[in-house]
Amino acid sequence: MKKILIAILLLAISISCKQKEDKKPVSETDESSAQLYHNGDILTMAAEKPTYAEAIVEEDGKIAFVGSQKEAEEKYTNAKKIDLKGKTMLPGFIDPHSHFGMVSNTMGQVDLNSPPVGEVKTIANVLQKMEAYKTDNNLPDGEWIFGWGYDESQLKEKRHLHKKEIDSVLPNNPVYLVHTSGHMGVANSKALEKMNISAATKNPEGGSIARLPNSKEPAGLVQETAMYPFMGTMMQILQKKQADFFESTQDKYASNGITTAQDGMSDRNAIQFFQSQADAGKFKIDLMALAGYTDLETNLEDSLLHWKTYKNGFKVQGTKIIADGSPQGKTAFFTKPFLTPVDGCESDCKGLPSLSQETLNDLFILAYKNENQLFIHSNGDASIDMVIAAHENACKKLDQALDKDRRTIVIHSQFVRPEQLETYKKYKLEPSFFTNHVYFWGDVHVENLGKERAYFLSPIASAEKLGLKYTNHSDATVTPIDPIFTIWTAVSRVSRSGEVIGPDEKATPYQALKAITSHAAYEFFEEDRKGSLIQGKLADFVVLDKNPLKVEPMEIRDIHVLETIKEGITVFKK
Repeated sequence: MKKILIAILLLAISISCKQKEDKKPVSETDESSAQLYHNGDILTMAAEKPTYAEAIVEEDGKIAFVGSQKEAEEKYTNAKKIDLKGKTMLPGFIDPHSHFGMVSNTMGQVDLNSPPVGEVKTIANVLQKMEAYKTDNNLPDGEWIFGWGYDESQLKEKRHLHKKEIDSVLPNNPVYLVHTSGHMGVANSKALEKMNISAATKNPEGGSIARLPNSKEPAGLVQETAMYPFMGTMMQILQKKQADFFESTQDKYASNGITTAQDGMSDRNAIQFFQSQADAGKFKIDLMALAGYTDLETNLEDSLLHWKTYKNGFKVQGTKIIADGSPQGKTAFFTKPFLTPVDGCESDCKGLPSLSQETLNDLFILAYKNENQLFIHSNGDASIDMVIAAHENACKKLDQALDKDRRTIVIHSQFVRPEQLETYKKYKLEPSFFTNHVYFWGDVHVENLGKERAYFLSPIASAEKLGLKYTNHSDATVTPIDPIFTIWTAVSRVSRSGEVIGPDEKATPYQALKAITSHAAYEFFEEDRKGSLIQGKLADFVVLDKNPLKVEPMEIRDIHVLETIKEGITVFKK
Protein backbone atom coordinates (compact mmCIF):
# COMPACT_ATOMS: atom_id res chain seq x y z
CA MET A 1 0.00 0.00 0.00
CA LYS A 2 2.85 2.34 0.92
CA LYS A 3 4.53 1.68 -2.44
CA ILE A 4 1.30 2.52 -4.26
CA LEU A 5 0.94 5.84 -2.38
CA ILE A 6 4.56 6.76 -3.19
CA ALA A 7 3.97 5.97 -6.88
CA ILE A 8 0.83 8.13 -6.97
CA LEU A 9 2.71 10.99 -5.26
CA LEU A 10 5.60 10.77 -7.74
CA LEU A 11 3.13 10.76 -10.67
CA ALA A 12 1.36 13.86 -9.30
CA ILE A 13 4.68 15.68 -8.88
CA SER A 14 5.66 14.72 -12.42
CA ILE A 15 2.36 16.05 -13.87
CA SER A 16 2.67 19.25 -11.84
CA CYS A 17 6.20 19.88 -13.11
CA LYS A 18 5.13 19.17 -16.66
CA GLN A 19 2.26 21.69 -16.35
CA LYS A 20 4.66 24.33 -15.02
CA GLU A 21 7.00 23.72 -17.94
CA ASP A 22 4.14 24.07 -20.43
CA LYS A 23 2.59 27.13 -18.82
CA LYS A 24 3.98 29.97 -20.94
CA PRO A 25 2.51 33.40 -21.70
CA VAL A 26 -0.69 33.15 -23.74
CA SER A 27 0.86 35.31 -26.46
CA GLU A 28 3.48 32.61 -27.13
CA THR A 29 1.50 29.40 -27.13
CA ASP A 30 -2.28 29.57 -27.01
CA GLU A 31 -2.97 31.79 -29.97
CA SER A 32 -5.56 29.66 -31.74
CA SER A 33 -8.04 32.54 -31.35
CA ALA A 34 -5.60 35.12 -32.71
CA GLN A 35 -5.63 36.29 -36.32
CA LEU A 36 -2.46 37.42 -38.08
CA TYR A 37 -2.97 39.64 -41.13
CA HIS A 38 -0.09 39.96 -43.58
CA ASN A 39 0.95 40.48 -47.23
CA GLY A 40 -0.84 43.76 -47.82
CA ASP A 41 -0.54 47.50 -47.37
CA ILE A 42 -1.32 47.81 -43.65
CA LEU A 43 -1.61 51.58 -43.27
CA THR A 44 -1.54 52.36 -39.54
CA MET A 45 -2.71 56.02 -39.57
CA ALA A 46 -0.59 56.35 -36.42
CA ALA A 47 1.69 59.21 -37.52
CA GLU A 48 1.64 62.52 -39.32
CA LYS A 49 3.06 60.82 -42.40
CA PRO A 50 2.00 57.45 -43.85
CA THR A 51 3.46 54.47 -41.98
CA TYR A 52 2.99 50.81 -42.83
CA ALA A 53 3.29 47.57 -40.88
CA GLU A 54 4.14 44.14 -42.33
CA ALA A 55 1.72 42.36 -40.02
CA ILE A 56 -1.00 42.98 -37.48
CA VAL A 57 -2.41 40.51 -34.95
CA GLU A 58 -5.93 40.61 -33.56
CA GLU A 59 -6.73 38.81 -30.33
CA ASP A 60 -9.86 39.01 -28.17
CA GLY A 61 -11.17 41.92 -30.22
CA LYS A 62 -8.09 44.07 -29.76
CA ILE A 63 -4.88 44.75 -31.62
CA ALA A 64 -2.27 42.54 -29.95
CA PHE A 65 0.68 43.27 -32.22
CA VAL A 66 1.74 45.64 -35.01
CA GLY A 67 5.11 45.22 -36.67
CA SER A 68 7.21 42.85 -38.75
CA GLN A 69 5.78 39.63 -40.09
CA LYS A 70 8.74 37.63 -38.77
CA GLU A 71 8.27 38.85 -35.22
CA ALA A 72 4.51 38.34 -35.41
CA GLU A 73 4.95 34.74 -36.54
CA GLU A 74 7.53 34.06 -33.82
CA LYS A 75 5.29 35.43 -31.06
CA TYR A 76 2.02 34.00 -32.39
CA THR A 77 2.99 30.60 -33.75
CA ASN A 78 -0.54 29.21 -33.76
CA ALA A 79 -2.39 32.30 -34.95
CA LYS A 80 -4.69 31.96 -37.93
CA LYS A 81 -2.88 33.56 -40.85
CA ILE A 82 -4.93 35.77 -43.15
CA ASP A 83 -3.30 36.68 -46.45
CA LEU A 84 -4.40 40.16 -47.58
CA LYS A 85 -3.13 39.31 -51.08
CA GLY A 86 -1.81 42.80 -51.67
CA LYS A 87 -4.97 44.58 -50.56
CA THR A 88 -5.00 47.56 -48.20
CA MET A 89 -5.95 47.43 -44.53
CA LEU A 90 -6.81 50.54 -42.53
CA PRO A 91 -8.47 51.36 -39.22
CA GLY A 92 -12.24 51.01 -39.52
CA PHE A 93 -13.82 54.23 -40.75
CA ILE A 94 -15.40 56.45 -38.11
CA ASP A 95 -18.44 58.36 -39.33
CA PRO A 96 -17.89 61.99 -38.31
CA HIS A 97 -21.48 63.03 -38.97
CA SER A 98 -24.54 61.40 -40.51
CA HIS A 99 -28.09 60.57 -39.47
CA PHE A 100 -28.44 56.83 -38.83
CA GLY A 101 -32.13 57.19 -37.95
CA MET A 102 -32.92 59.19 -41.07
CA VAL A 103 -31.11 56.63 -43.21
CA SER A 104 -33.42 54.02 -41.68
CA ASN A 105 -36.43 56.23 -42.30
CA THR A 106 -35.66 56.67 -46.00
CA MET A 107 -36.43 52.98 -46.40
CA GLY A 108 -40.06 53.92 -45.81
CA GLN A 109 -40.12 56.89 -48.20
CA VAL A 110 -40.07 57.62 -51.93
CA ASP A 111 -36.57 58.23 -53.29
CA LEU A 112 -36.62 61.58 -55.15
CA ASN A 113 -32.86 62.03 -55.58
CA SER A 114 -31.39 63.28 -58.84
CA PRO A 115 -28.48 61.55 -60.64
CA PRO A 116 -26.03 60.16 -59.76
CA VAL A 117 -27.82 59.16 -56.55
CA GLY A 118 -31.31 58.71 -58.01
CA GLU A 119 -33.27 59.10 -61.24
CA VAL A 120 -35.33 62.28 -60.81
CA LYS A 121 -34.68 65.01 -63.39
CA THR A 122 -37.97 66.89 -63.63
CA ILE A 123 -40.99 67.85 -61.54
CA ALA A 124 -43.00 65.41 -63.65
CA ASN A 125 -40.64 62.63 -62.50
CA VAL A 126 -41.32 63.57 -58.86
CA LEU A 127 -45.08 63.46 -59.37
CA GLN A 128 -44.94 60.14 -61.25
CA LYS A 129 -42.91 58.49 -58.50
CA MET A 130 -45.21 59.78 -55.75
CA GLU A 131 -48.36 58.63 -57.53
CA ALA A 132 -46.85 55.21 -58.29
CA TYR A 133 -45.81 54.77 -54.65
CA LYS A 134 -49.40 55.07 -53.45
CA THR A 135 -50.64 52.65 -56.11
CA ASP A 136 -47.85 50.08 -55.68
CA ASN A 137 -48.24 50.03 -51.88
CA ASN A 138 -52.07 50.14 -51.86
CA LEU A 139 -52.07 53.11 -49.51
CA PRO A 140 -55.53 54.34 -48.51
CA ASP A 141 -56.69 57.94 -48.72
CA GLY A 142 -55.80 59.92 -45.62
CA GLU A 143 -52.49 58.14 -44.95
CA TRP A 144 -49.31 60.24 -44.89
CA ILE A 145 -46.90 59.78 -47.81
CA PHE A 146 -43.31 60.97 -47.59
CA GLY A 147 -40.60 61.51 -50.18
CA TRP A 148 -36.97 62.50 -49.65
CA GLY A 149 -33.98 63.88 -51.50
CA TYR A 150 -35.49 66.20 -54.12
CA ASP A 151 -33.14 68.99 -55.20
CA GLU A 152 -34.62 71.93 -57.11
CA SER A 153 -31.17 72.96 -58.35
CA GLN A 154 -30.93 69.66 -60.25
CA LEU A 155 -34.45 69.68 -61.67
CA LYS A 156 -34.98 70.84 -65.23
CA GLU A 157 -37.37 73.54 -63.94
CA LYS A 158 -34.80 74.86 -61.38
CA ARG A 159 -37.49 75.50 -58.77
CA HIS A 160 -39.32 73.92 -55.85
CA LEU A 161 -42.64 72.18 -56.39
CA HIS A 162 -45.78 73.86 -55.08
CA LYS A 163 -48.70 72.28 -53.28
CA LYS A 164 -51.11 72.32 -56.24
CA GLU A 165 -48.76 70.19 -58.32
CA ILE A 166 -48.69 67.51 -55.62
CA ASP A 167 -52.46 67.87 -55.16
CA SER A 168 -52.91 67.06 -58.84
CA VAL A 169 -51.71 63.46 -58.30
CA LEU A 170 -52.33 62.94 -54.56
CA PRO A 171 -55.33 65.09 -53.60
CA ASN A 172 -56.55 62.82 -50.79
CA ASN A 173 -53.33 62.10 -48.87
CA PRO A 174 -51.22 64.43 -46.76
CA VAL A 175 -47.83 64.55 -48.53
CA TYR A 176 -44.49 65.95 -47.42
CA LEU A 177 -41.35 65.94 -49.59
CA VAL A 178 -38.05 66.41 -47.77
CA HIS A 179 -35.46 68.53 -49.56
CA THR A 180 -32.02 66.97 -50.04
CA SER A 181 -30.55 69.43 -47.53
CA GLY A 182 -32.92 68.27 -44.79
CA HIS A 183 -33.60 71.94 -44.00
CA MET A 184 -36.81 72.41 -45.91
CA GLY A 185 -39.57 70.57 -47.72
CA VAL A 186 -42.77 70.90 -49.71
CA ALA A 187 -46.21 69.98 -48.37
CA ASN A 188 -49.44 69.56 -50.29
CA SER A 189 -52.77 71.08 -49.27
CA LYS A 190 -53.81 68.15 -47.07
CA ALA A 191 -50.50 68.23 -45.20
CA LEU A 192 -50.67 72.00 -44.65
CA GLU A 193 -54.20 71.58 -43.37
CA LYS A 194 -53.07 68.85 -40.96
CA MET A 195 -50.43 71.20 -39.55
CA ASN A 196 -52.91 74.11 -39.32
CA ILE A 197 -50.87 76.26 -41.69
CA SER A 198 -52.96 78.82 -43.58
CA ALA A 199 -52.77 82.35 -44.96
CA ALA A 200 -53.16 83.59 -41.40
CA THR A 201 -50.10 81.66 -40.16
CA LYS A 202 -47.07 83.85 -39.53
CA ASN A 203 -43.50 82.77 -40.17
CA PRO A 204 -42.01 81.20 -37.02
CA GLU A 205 -38.77 82.56 -35.58
CA GLY A 206 -35.90 81.11 -37.60
CA GLY A 207 -38.19 79.81 -40.35
CA SER A 208 -40.12 80.73 -43.47
CA ILE A 209 -43.41 79.71 -45.10
CA ALA A 210 -43.34 80.42 -48.83
CA ARG A 211 -46.49 82.07 -50.27
CA LEU A 212 -48.18 81.91 -53.65
CA PRO A 213 -47.55 84.98 -55.85
CA ASN A 214 -49.43 88.12 -54.77
CA SER A 215 -50.98 86.20 -51.90
CA LYS A 216 -50.48 85.12 -48.28
CA GLU A 217 -51.70 81.62 -49.12
CA PRO A 218 -48.97 79.01 -48.39
CA ALA A 219 -47.34 77.67 -51.54
CA GLY A 220 -46.17 74.45 -49.91
CA LEU A 221 -42.48 75.20 -49.29
CA VAL A 222 -41.57 75.37 -45.59
CA GLN A 223 -38.03 76.20 -44.51
CA GLU A 224 -36.01 75.67 -41.32
CA THR A 225 -38.15 75.95 -38.14
CA ALA A 226 -41.34 76.10 -40.26
CA MET A 227 -40.70 72.52 -41.35
CA TYR A 228 -40.33 71.16 -37.79
CA PRO A 229 -44.00 70.13 -37.40
CA PHE A 230 -43.81 68.13 -40.63
CA MET A 231 -40.52 66.47 -39.72
CA GLY A 232 -41.83 65.72 -36.24
CA THR A 233 -44.89 64.02 -37.69
CA MET A 234 -42.77 62.08 -40.16
CA MET A 235 -40.35 60.89 -37.47
CA GLN A 236 -43.21 59.85 -35.22
CA ILE A 237 -44.79 57.77 -37.97
CA LEU A 238 -41.60 56.25 -39.36
CA GLN A 239 -39.96 55.54 -35.99
CA LYS A 240 -42.51 52.78 -35.49
CA LYS A 241 -40.84 50.99 -38.41
CA GLN A 242 -37.24 51.57 -37.30
CA ALA A 243 -36.86 48.10 -35.84
CA ASP A 244 -37.76 46.64 -39.25
CA PHE A 245 -34.99 48.61 -40.95
CA PHE A 246 -32.37 48.54 -38.17
CA GLU A 247 -30.32 45.61 -39.43
CA SER A 248 -30.42 46.84 -43.03
CA THR A 249 -29.19 50.24 -41.90
CA GLN A 250 -26.29 48.73 -39.97
CA ASP A 251 -25.40 46.61 -43.00
CA LYS A 252 -25.38 49.74 -45.17
CA TYR A 253 -22.86 51.42 -42.90
CA ALA A 254 -20.73 48.29 -42.49
CA SER A 255 -20.64 47.70 -46.27
CA ASN A 256 -19.00 51.11 -46.58
CA GLY A 257 -16.22 50.28 -44.13
CA ILE A 258 -17.76 52.10 -41.18
CA THR A 259 -17.22 50.51 -37.77
CA THR A 260 -18.50 53.50 -35.77
CA ALA A 261 -21.63 55.27 -37.03
CA GLN A 262 -23.44 58.36 -35.83
CA ASP A 263 -27.01 59.51 -35.44
CA GLY A 264 -26.52 63.24 -35.84
CA MET A 265 -29.57 64.44 -33.91
CA SER A 266 -31.54 62.07 -31.70
CA ASP A 267 -34.60 62.84 -29.64
CA ARG A 268 -35.22 60.99 -26.40
CA ASN A 269 -37.40 58.35 -28.07
CA ALA A 270 -34.66 57.58 -30.59
CA ILE A 271 -32.07 57.32 -27.82
CA GLN A 272 -34.27 54.86 -25.95
CA PHE A 273 -34.82 52.84 -29.14
CA PHE A 274 -31.12 52.64 -29.94
CA GLN A 275 -30.27 51.60 -26.39
CA SER A 276 -32.96 48.91 -26.46
CA GLN A 277 -31.47 47.50 -29.67
CA ALA A 278 -28.01 47.60 -28.11
CA ASP A 279 -29.16 45.87 -24.92
CA ALA A 280 -30.81 43.18 -27.04
CA GLY A 281 -27.42 42.43 -28.59
CA LYS A 282 -28.35 43.63 -32.07
CA PHE A 283 -25.40 45.95 -32.70
CA LYS A 284 -22.77 44.80 -35.20
CA ILE A 285 -20.96 48.14 -35.16
CA ASP A 286 -20.76 51.00 -32.66
CA LEU A 287 -23.27 53.84 -32.81
CA MET A 288 -23.03 57.22 -31.12
CA ALA A 289 -25.91 59.65 -30.86
CA LEU A 290 -25.96 63.42 -30.58
CA ALA A 291 -28.92 64.41 -28.43
CA GLY A 292 -31.14 67.27 -29.59
CA TYR A 293 -30.58 70.67 -28.01
CA THR A 294 -34.26 71.12 -27.15
CA ASP A 295 -33.86 68.22 -24.70
CA LEU A 296 -30.59 69.46 -23.18
CA GLU A 297 -31.92 70.42 -19.74
CA THR A 298 -34.02 67.23 -19.46
CA ASN A 299 -31.13 65.05 -20.62
CA LEU A 300 -28.71 66.58 -18.15
CA GLU A 301 -31.13 65.78 -15.32
CA ASP A 302 -31.64 62.19 -16.52
CA SER A 303 -29.60 59.93 -14.21
CA LEU A 304 -30.03 57.01 -16.62
CA LEU A 305 -28.28 58.84 -19.47
CA HIS A 306 -24.51 58.32 -19.29
CA TRP A 307 -22.67 60.65 -21.64
CA LYS A 308 -19.62 59.53 -23.64
CA THR A 309 -19.90 55.96 -22.31
CA TYR A 310 -20.67 52.96 -24.51
CA LYS A 311 -23.18 50.42 -23.29
CA ASN A 312 -23.39 47.37 -25.54
CA GLY A 313 -22.11 49.36 -28.50
CA PHE A 314 -24.21 52.52 -28.08
CA LYS A 315 -23.51 55.85 -26.42
CA VAL A 316 -24.79 59.41 -26.33
CA GLN A 317 -21.75 61.55 -27.06
CA GLY A 318 -23.02 65.10 -26.67
CA THR A 319 -25.60 67.62 -27.81
CA LYS A 320 -26.41 68.85 -31.31
CA ILE A 321 -27.43 72.47 -31.91
CA ILE A 322 -28.74 73.77 -35.23
CA ALA A 323 -27.51 77.35 -35.65
CA ASP A 324 -28.41 78.02 -39.29
CA GLY A 325 -29.64 76.38 -42.47
CA SER A 326 -28.52 75.09 -45.83
CA PRO A 327 -26.25 76.96 -48.28
CA GLN A 328 -27.72 75.31 -51.39
CA GLY A 329 -31.19 75.99 -49.99
CA LYS A 330 -30.13 79.61 -49.33
CA THR A 331 -31.03 79.47 -45.63
CA ALA A 332 -27.46 79.37 -44.28
CA PHE A 333 -26.57 82.62 -42.47
CA PHE A 334 -23.93 84.80 -44.17
CA THR A 335 -22.40 88.22 -43.53
CA LYS A 336 -22.74 89.03 -47.25
CA PRO A 337 -25.89 88.40 -49.33
CA PHE A 338 -26.54 85.68 -51.87
CA LEU A 339 -25.91 86.76 -55.47
CA THR A 340 -29.06 85.12 -56.84
CA PRO A 341 -32.77 85.52 -55.93
CA VAL A 342 -33.93 83.91 -52.68
CA ASP A 343 -37.48 82.59 -52.24
CA GLY A 344 -39.42 84.73 -49.77
CA CYS A 345 -36.76 87.47 -49.61
CA GLU A 346 -36.72 90.69 -51.60
CA SER A 347 -33.40 92.36 -50.73
CA ASP A 348 -30.16 91.95 -48.77
CA CYS A 349 -30.79 88.19 -48.56
CA LYS A 350 -28.18 86.70 -46.24
CA GLY A 351 -30.06 83.65 -45.00
CA LEU A 352 -31.11 83.43 -41.38
CA PRO A 353 -29.97 82.07 -38.03
CA SER A 354 -32.02 79.24 -36.58
CA LEU A 355 -31.59 80.60 -33.04
CA SER A 356 -31.13 84.05 -31.54
CA GLN A 357 -27.73 84.92 -30.09
CA GLU A 358 -29.29 84.96 -26.62
CA THR A 359 -30.69 81.42 -27.00
CA LEU A 360 -27.38 80.16 -28.39
CA ASN A 361 -25.54 81.80 -25.49
CA ASP A 362 -27.80 80.11 -22.95
CA LEU A 363 -27.27 76.69 -24.54
CA PHE A 364 -23.49 77.10 -24.45
CA ILE A 365 -23.53 78.16 -20.82
CA LEU A 366 -25.70 75.21 -19.80
CA ALA A 367 -23.57 72.72 -21.75
CA TYR A 368 -20.19 74.08 -20.65
CA LYS A 369 -21.30 74.26 -17.02
CA ASN A 370 -22.13 70.54 -17.18
CA GLU A 371 -19.10 69.43 -19.25
CA ASN A 372 -21.43 68.45 -22.10
CA GLN A 373 -19.78 68.25 -25.53
CA LEU A 374 -21.42 70.47 -28.13
CA PHE A 375 -21.79 69.85 -31.87
CA ILE A 376 -23.16 72.91 -33.69
CA HIS A 377 -24.53 72.80 -37.22
CA SER A 378 -23.18 76.01 -38.74
CA ASN A 379 -22.68 76.61 -42.46
CA GLY A 380 -22.49 80.36 -43.11
CA ASP A 381 -19.80 82.67 -41.76
CA ALA A 382 -22.33 84.84 -39.89
CA SER A 383 -23.57 81.75 -38.09
CA ILE A 384 -19.98 80.81 -37.23
CA ASP A 385 -19.51 84.31 -35.79
CA MET A 386 -22.48 83.59 -33.52
CA VAL A 387 -20.97 80.27 -32.41
CA ILE A 388 -17.64 81.90 -31.58
CA ALA A 389 -19.44 84.67 -29.67
CA ALA A 390 -21.44 82.10 -27.69
CA HIS A 391 -18.25 80.23 -26.84
CA GLU A 392 -16.53 83.41 -25.66
CA ASN A 393 -19.58 84.46 -23.63
CA ALA A 394 -19.92 81.08 -21.90
CA CYS A 395 -16.24 80.98 -20.98
CA LYS A 396 -16.46 84.49 -19.54
CA LYS A 397 -19.68 83.83 -17.59
CA LEU A 398 -18.35 80.55 -16.16
CA ASP A 399 -14.79 81.79 -15.66
CA GLN A 400 -13.45 78.98 -17.84
CA ALA A 401 -10.42 79.07 -20.12
CA LEU A 402 -11.19 79.83 -23.75
CA ASP A 403 -8.88 77.00 -24.84
CA LYS A 404 -10.07 74.32 -22.42
CA ASP A 405 -10.09 70.84 -24.00
CA ARG A 406 -13.85 70.60 -24.65
CA ARG A 407 -13.63 69.60 -28.33
CA THR A 408 -16.60 71.69 -29.33
CA ILE A 409 -17.27 70.69 -32.95
CA VAL A 410 -18.59 73.14 -35.55
CA ILE A 411 -20.35 70.77 -37.93
CA HIS A 412 -20.03 71.64 -41.63
CA SER A 413 -18.05 74.90 -41.12
CA GLN A 414 -18.47 75.11 -44.87
CA PHE A 415 -18.04 78.81 -45.42
CA VAL A 416 -15.74 79.55 -42.52
CA ARG A 417 -13.50 82.58 -43.09
CA PRO A 418 -9.69 82.23 -42.77
CA GLU A 419 -9.56 84.28 -39.56
CA GLN A 420 -12.35 82.15 -38.09
CA LEU A 421 -10.22 79.06 -38.68
CA GLU A 422 -7.44 80.74 -36.71
CA THR A 423 -9.92 81.38 -33.90
CA TYR A 424 -10.85 77.68 -33.96
CA LYS A 425 -7.19 76.86 -33.38
CA LYS A 426 -6.82 79.41 -30.59
CA TYR A 427 -9.96 78.23 -28.76
CA LYS A 428 -9.55 74.49 -29.48
CA LEU A 429 -12.74 74.35 -31.52
CA GLU A 430 -12.67 71.75 -34.31
CA PRO A 431 -14.41 71.73 -37.70
CA SER A 432 -16.18 68.79 -39.28
CA PHE A 433 -16.15 69.61 -42.99
CA PHE A 434 -18.43 68.50 -45.81
CA THR A 435 -16.44 68.31 -49.07
CA ASN A 436 -19.17 66.26 -50.78
CA HIS A 437 -20.82 69.66 -51.29
CA VAL A 438 -18.05 70.47 -53.77
CA TYR A 439 -19.28 67.73 -56.08
CA PHE A 440 -23.03 67.96 -55.55
CA TRP A 441 -23.44 71.75 -55.24
CA GLY A 442 -20.08 73.34 -56.03
CA ASP A 443 -21.39 74.83 -59.27
CA VAL A 444 -24.49 76.10 -57.45
CA HIS A 445 -22.34 77.70 -54.73
CA VAL A 446 -20.23 79.53 -57.32
CA GLU A 447 -23.40 80.92 -58.84
CA ASN A 448 -25.05 81.81 -55.52
CA LEU A 449 -22.01 83.03 -53.57
CA GLY A 450 -19.26 83.87 -56.06
CA LYS A 451 -15.89 82.22 -56.51
CA GLU A 452 -14.14 83.72 -53.46
CA ARG A 453 -16.57 82.20 -51.00
CA ALA A 454 -17.27 79.02 -52.95
CA TYR A 455 -13.61 78.19 -53.49
CA PHE A 456 -12.91 78.30 -49.74
CA LEU A 457 -15.67 75.76 -49.05
CA SER A 458 -14.62 73.12 -46.47
CA PRO A 459 -10.95 74.26 -46.50
CA ILE A 460 -9.06 71.13 -45.42
CA ALA A 461 -5.68 72.32 -46.73
CA SER A 462 -5.86 75.53 -44.68
CA ALA A 463 -7.08 73.64 -41.60
CA GLU A 464 -4.16 71.21 -41.96
CA LYS A 465 -1.65 74.08 -42.03
CA LEU A 466 -3.08 75.37 -38.75
CA GLY A 467 -2.85 71.95 -37.13
CA LEU A 468 -6.60 71.53 -36.66
CA LYS A 469 -7.96 68.00 -36.24
CA TYR A 470 -10.70 68.41 -38.87
CA THR A 471 -13.03 65.64 -39.96
CA ASN A 472 -15.06 65.23 -43.16
CA HIS A 473 -18.52 63.71 -43.38
CA SER A 474 -21.43 62.64 -45.61
CA ASP A 475 -24.30 64.10 -43.53
CA ALA A 476 -26.38 61.22 -44.88
CA THR A 477 -29.10 61.40 -45.99
CA VAL A 478 -28.00 64.73 -47.51
CA THR A 479 -25.33 62.86 -49.49
CA PRO A 480 -24.84 59.07 -49.61
CA ILE A 481 -22.95 57.13 -46.95
CA ASP A 482 -19.72 56.50 -48.81
CA PRO A 483 -16.40 57.34 -47.10
CA ILE A 484 -14.48 56.49 -50.27
CA PHE A 485 -16.46 59.12 -52.17
CA THR A 486 -15.81 61.59 -49.32
CA ILE A 487 -12.07 60.95 -49.64
CA TRP A 488 -12.34 61.54 -53.38
CA THR A 489 -14.23 64.83 -53.06
CA ALA A 490 -11.68 66.12 -50.54
CA VAL A 491 -8.78 65.23 -52.83
CA SER A 492 -10.25 66.17 -56.23
CA ARG A 493 -12.69 68.98 -55.34
CA VAL A 494 -14.38 68.31 -58.68
CA SER A 495 -17.98 69.46 -59.21
CA ARG A 496 -20.72 67.82 -61.27
CA SER A 497 -19.68 69.95 -64.24
CA GLY A 498 -16.03 68.93 -63.90
CA GLU A 499 -14.85 72.28 -62.52
CA VAL A 500 -12.31 72.21 -59.70
CA ILE A 501 -13.85 74.22 -56.86
CA GLY A 502 -11.00 75.73 -54.85
CA PRO A 503 -7.83 74.00 -56.08
CA ASP A 504 -5.80 75.52 -53.23
CA GLU A 505 -7.91 73.62 -50.70
CA LYS A 506 -7.35 70.16 -52.16
CA ALA A 507 -6.51 67.61 -49.46
CA THR A 508 -3.87 64.94 -49.90
CA PRO A 509 -5.23 61.39 -49.79
CA TYR A 510 -3.58 60.89 -46.40
CA GLN A 511 -5.19 64.03 -44.99
CA ALA A 512 -8.56 62.86 -46.31
CA LEU A 513 -8.04 59.50 -44.57
CA LYS A 514 -7.13 61.17 -41.27
CA ALA A 515 -10.48 62.96 -41.41
CA ILE A 516 -12.36 59.65 -41.09
CA THR A 517 -9.93 57.73 -38.86
CA SER A 518 -7.50 59.31 -36.39
CA HIS A 519 -9.01 62.80 -36.39
CA ALA A 520 -12.53 61.41 -36.05
CA ALA A 521 -11.45 59.35 -33.05
CA TYR A 522 -10.01 62.51 -31.47
CA GLU A 523 -13.14 64.59 -32.00
CA PHE A 524 -15.16 61.98 -30.10
CA PHE A 525 -12.61 61.46 -27.28
CA GLU A 526 -11.88 57.97 -28.60
CA GLU A 527 -8.26 58.41 -29.65
CA ASP A 528 -7.13 55.83 -27.06
CA ARG A 529 -9.45 53.14 -28.53
CA LYS A 530 -9.90 53.80 -32.23
CA GLY A 531 -8.65 55.63 -35.31
CA SER A 532 -5.21 54.05 -35.77
CA LEU A 533 -3.61 50.62 -35.78
CA ILE A 534 -1.76 50.62 -32.47
CA GLN A 535 -1.33 47.79 -29.98
CA GLY A 536 -4.09 47.82 -27.37
CA LYS A 537 -6.71 49.57 -29.49
CA LEU A 538 -9.86 47.91 -30.78
CA ALA A 539 -9.41 45.60 -33.76
CA ASP A 540 -11.65 47.68 -36.03
CA PHE A 541 -10.43 47.27 -39.62
CA VAL A 542 -11.46 47.95 -43.19
CA VAL A 543 -9.92 46.19 -46.19
CA LEU A 544 -9.89 48.00 -49.56
CA ASP A 545 -9.13 46.60 -52.99
CA LYS A 546 -6.66 49.43 -53.65
CA ASN A 547 -4.57 51.85 -51.63
CA PRO A 548 -5.92 55.45 -51.82
CA LEU A 549 -2.33 56.70 -51.49
CA LYS A 550 -1.10 54.73 -54.48
CA VAL A 551 -3.69 55.37 -57.19
CA GLU A 552 -4.31 58.46 -59.28
CA PRO A 553 -6.49 60.98 -57.39
CA MET A 554 -9.41 60.67 -59.83
CA GLU A 555 -9.33 56.87 -59.42
CA ILE A 556 -9.94 56.99 -55.66
CA ARG A 557 -13.66 57.13 -56.37
CA ASP A 558 -13.50 53.62 -57.87
CA ILE A 559 -11.96 51.94 -54.82
CA HIS A 560 -14.15 49.28 -53.18
CA VAL A 561 -14.57 48.09 -49.60
CA LEU A 562 -13.88 44.34 -49.54
CA GLU A 563 -14.28 43.62 -45.84
CA THR A 564 -15.22 45.38 -42.62
CA ILE A 565 -14.07 43.93 -39.30
CA LYS A 566 -15.43 45.07 -35.94
CA GLU A 567 -13.37 43.99 -32.91
CA GLY A 568 -11.99 41.03 -34.82
CA ILE A 569 -15.35 39.89 -36.25
CA THR A 570 -16.18 40.31 -39.94
CA VAL A 571 -19.40 42.31 -40.26
CA PHE A 572 -19.22 42.75 -44.03
CA LYS A 573 -17.44 40.84 -46.77
CA LYS A 574 -17.82 41.38 -50.49
